[in-house]
Amino acid sequence: MDLNDLMIDKSALLYGFSRYLERGLVNGNVLIHKSLIKQLEDESNQGLVSSEIALDEVKKIKEVTERILVGFEIINDDSRGKEVNDVIREYCLDRGCIIVTADEVQKKICEITGLQHYFLQPIEQQLSFESFFDNETMSVHIKEDTVVKAKRGKPGNWMFVNLSDRPIISSEVKKIANEIINAVRFVKGSFIEIERKGSLIIQLGNYRVIITRPPLSDGWEITITRPVVRKKLEEYNLDDKLLRRLEERAEGIIIAGAPGMGKTTFAQALAEYYMKLGKVVKTVESPRDMHLPPDITQYSKNYAEIGELHDILLLSRPDYTVYDEMRNDEDFKLYVDLRLAGVGMIGVVHATSPIDAIHRFVNRVDIGTIPNILDTVIYIHSGNVAKVYTLEMTVKVPAGLKEADLARPVVEIKDLISGNTEYEIYVFGEQTMIVPVNRGI
Repeated sequence: MDLNDLMIDKSALLYGFSRYLERGLVNGNVLIHKSLIKQLEDESNQGLVSSEIALDEVKKIKEVTERILVGFEIINDDSRGKEVNDVIREYCLDRGCIIVTADEVQKKICEITGLQHYFLQPIEQQLSFESFFDNETMSVHIKEDTVVKAKRGKPGNWMFVNLSDRPIISSEVKKIANEIINAVRFVKGSFIEIERKGSLIIQLGNYRVIITRPPLSDGWEITITRPVVRKKLEEYNLDDKLLRRLEERAEGIIIAGAPGMGKTTFAQALAEYYMKLGKVVKTVESPRDMHLPPDITQYSKNYAEIGELHDILLLSRPDYTVYDEMRNDEDFKLYVDLRLAGVGMIGVVHATSPIDAIHRFVNRVDIGTIPNILDTVIYIHSGNVAKVYTLEMTVKVPAGLKEADLARPVVEIKDLISGNTEYEIYVFGEQTMIVPVNRGI
């Protein structure tokens, strides 16, 4: 009996077609079009991680076909200037072969055009990297020629531990990367967030995965993080003054802290808190790694221009927008524009002290608008709220100056709990000054 000819597309390669062939789930002579090989070669040379993994899969398929004694052929016909999927479909339409795909769009096109196709269904399997995680593991770090390591503990209180006795080799790292990419389709809540030259960021259920390869990194590397703690705002045992401010007055909020201290965990808790108060809450993330109820819409900065996000949020008018990981001028500009438009904003920034978070705004906006943009700064340390500042505008003689005619607009930065003014912001000459009045943390 003659075997069917199976034409493999890129999605089937990334989905690990060799596994289906090896297990006898699919049977036939394997065809791969030369234009697909050329595309994978070009993309791999450009540094795209998924294309290099797809090329490795072609090699695996060839090895499996030799072992199980079915045909393997690289098809070469005149297809210059055509898109690869068009070439594959045209070839199969002429020759009657079956397209093997894991791509929903490819499947729909085949159904519309009447092409024979085989849609790869998920093979349920345990992801090998999950064996590295226990209840206290925050992140796993896998790099070729090094021992696999993990951070274990809680934000602000963790230790680095070795998870293997020997260094892991490049082929093993690639195998784990391939497994992760294959799993995107069958693990709920999974998607490829960003693919750039040399890097790939994937949200795989609760795991955030960052894959890098040479020349961006000096070897294949996979970093897998997972939220260890998911807390409700009530579990932070916040001071009543802060709870009242969050409920009644705070609309320009910054959550600040050093990396790994629990800023995003607190931001999640605050977003859910406002949702339960009946507020409309949305997020802007890059990548989307907050774990929130479906009532809260999460937008990815990687799939839209800043201008598009600005328009969406301005027109939909949420009560609060959580902006996770504000890093560059565009991020701060969007925060400022939306806040001045009346949208409640919650920004998450890296800062080694609460005053450093305010510094990030001082040179970006006029001093007179700072209290309207930024009214509450919450500093997170070791997973807890360590400091809360409020900002208010007044006209006075700045602390340390004596002449009455030196009175000017001054932004007072006060400790919410004690009520004491700890810093003042004012313009002296042409320079904006942030001057300590009472030393804080």
